[in-house]
Amino acid sequence: MRYNEAMLGKFRFGRMLGAALLVFLLAAGALLAAAASERGYRDLAKDAISPPEAEFHMARMIYRTYNGGGSHGFWEPWWAIDYPLAEEHYLPALRRMTRTEVAEDSRHLDVVNPRVYQYPFLFMQQPGRGNWDPNAKEAAALREYLLRGGFLLVDDFHGEREWAVFEAGFRRSFPDRAIVDIPADDSVLHVFFDIDQRIQIPGKRHVRGWNGGELMVRGMQGPPTWRGLYDDDGRLMAAMNFNMDMGDSWEHADDPGYPGTMTAQGYRVGTNYILYAMTH
Repeated sequence: MRYNEAMLGKFRFGRMLGAALLVFLLAAGALLAAAASERGYRDLAKDAISPPEAEFHMARMIYRTYNGGGSHGFWEPWWAIDYPLAEEHYLPALRRMTRTEVAEDSRHLDVVNPRVYQYPFLFMQQPGRGNWDPNAKEAAALREYLLRGGFLLVDDFHGEREWAVFEAGFRRSFPDRAIVDIPADDSVLHVFFDIDQRIQIPGKRHVRGWNGGELMVRGMQGPPTWRGLYDDDGRLMAAMNFNMDMGDSWEHADDPGYPGTMTAQGYRVGTNYILYAMTH
């Protein structure tokens, strides 16, 4: 087939139109991603200098990592993996359940920031997959924060490899203290709700539905383990939700595919830890 000038002109125009459409789609995708990220990411510089906005203002612990995962259109660093929907769902519930004055959102702080002492509760997620690797300054700052009355909750890490990553980092702060199982009579399990059953809270990716009224969960990397670190007076300074994903139970509170019973358990567990941190 021979092409005349008119046909070649149409062909060139079609290619130009296709290229322009591709550029438009890429730009639109970038704008949509930016819009999603704007909701997912906070102004960390503002967080670093702003005081708490309420009686309780939750603080997430920033650590060096990379953007590793997320859901609902967000792509987060591992320390912010369930943000912002976890806070959007849980914090209003905490306010209703306890009548505590609760800030609308969380702060995101590096442990070396002096303002961290204004926040009695520090929330750390995914130290295993995020390859948490504190340097000497960060390890010393975490030790000082906890010994001076702060509380650390570590959530959403699974399997022996991820435990080893977390433990290696945490030992830099406390080489002289043992991480132990939290006993059933510890007040952290009874300060507000009586948590008498050590129910494993699954991540959304592990839920496979229901079978004859029984929740089907697959792929968890071990049994739930409630571990902690105590000071010399018996105060729990740090708690570890190992082989559990409390953050997902908050994030997916309005998801019909995630069991409400697990969200209820996640709310109870989180509330007890927070009230313990504020009163001990």
